[in-house]
Amino acid sequence: MLCLQAYFIKYMKKVFFLLLLFFSAFASYGQNNKQYKMAIIGFYNLENLFDTLDDPKINDDEFTPAGSKNYNGDIYKDKLSKLSDVISQIGTDKSPDGIAILGVAEVENISVLNDLVHQTKISKRNYQIIHYDSKDFRGIDVGLLYNPKYFRPEASDKLFVQLPGGSKDAYYTRDILWVKGKLDGEVIYIYVNHWPSRSGGEERSAPAREAAAQVCRNHMDSILRKEPNAKFILMGDLNDDPINVSVAGVINAKGRLKDVKPGGMFNPWTDIYKKGFGTLAYQDAWGLFDQILISYPWLSKNQDGFFFYQQQIFKKEYMIENIGRYRGYPMRTWDGNRYRGGYSDHFPTYIVLLKQLKEVKKGF
Repeated sequence: MLCLQAYFIKYMKKVFFLLLLFFSAFASYGQNNKQYKMAIIGFYNLENLFDTLDDPKINDDEFTPAGSKNYNGDIYKDKLSKLSDVISQIGTDKSPDGIAILGVAEVENISVLNDLVHQTKISKRNYQIIHYDSKDFRGIDVGLLYNPKYFRPEASDKLFVQLPGGSKDAYYTRDILWVKGKLDGEVIYIYVNHWPSRSGGEERSAPAREAAAQVCRNHMDSILRKEPNAKFILMGDLNDDPINVSVAGVINAKGRLKDVKPGGMFNPWTDIYKKGFGTLAYQDAWGLFDQILISYPWLSKNQDGFFFYQQQIFKKEYMIENIGRYRGYPMRTWDGNRYRGGYSDHFPTYIVLLKQLKEVKKGF
């Protein structure tokens, strides 16, 4: 009898676990106990994801076996494995599918992204890749990974950013990746960005970031003239905080929901930044460069499509530096030319979107 009871308890635990996995793909929202489909959209700066080969067209010499970092196949494989650890866990406390769409920055080419999506921990998600080479002097680009279970691209292109004279020493920066597609049948537009850095000084380089922001703003405006209710997601390492001119001025992203008007953008990270949280640290101060902005139509819960639910910085204890001068910062891959063996010097961010499931009438 005791054996039978033990078997029954074990069986019921297994049934409960399977049911939990099934229903975790949905979320309860509001007071009516309705069910919603969930989509998780994120961004992650991968911190110098280079292969080990010397590409004569770009400045990648330090990321080769003969370079100053003594970069080799073992380091490359370790880097891929650790990045896949993080990606495999983003959002899985909310949905067993994890992240549906992930914008990435600091990747050398499509080859490294292909190696990344085939890592054991995420390979079963069947992530597909959208990527274009740009003329950035370091040879790094942005890209988009997407789960075809959720998203189907229809068009994509790279948007060139002309750097204003005197704002940067370089002639070129990263192109902006623009993608149009359907999120569970709903047309959306995505912009993946890695705006010019602050090297050379924040004030001097600010016009370069404002120029990149203007490229996005102009492109969105051209779509809005034809589709006033277009749904935009602008994500990336903006190298500016939510309160800087490029974001709050050029993009005109508001930090309060009540201030967002049709055609405008909402920045869910403004309050988080003002409370002292961030995605990267410099000289013991937190910055929140890794942002995901959304347009006005995402804010209405009274719609058939997806709406914005919440935002998160993905930060686990194992991703935080625990020794040395960067203690408390994101655990980086490199400390100068020494391989630290961390994950990235940025924490990833993500937003959660919900869509109400239509009620199925019971009966014959």
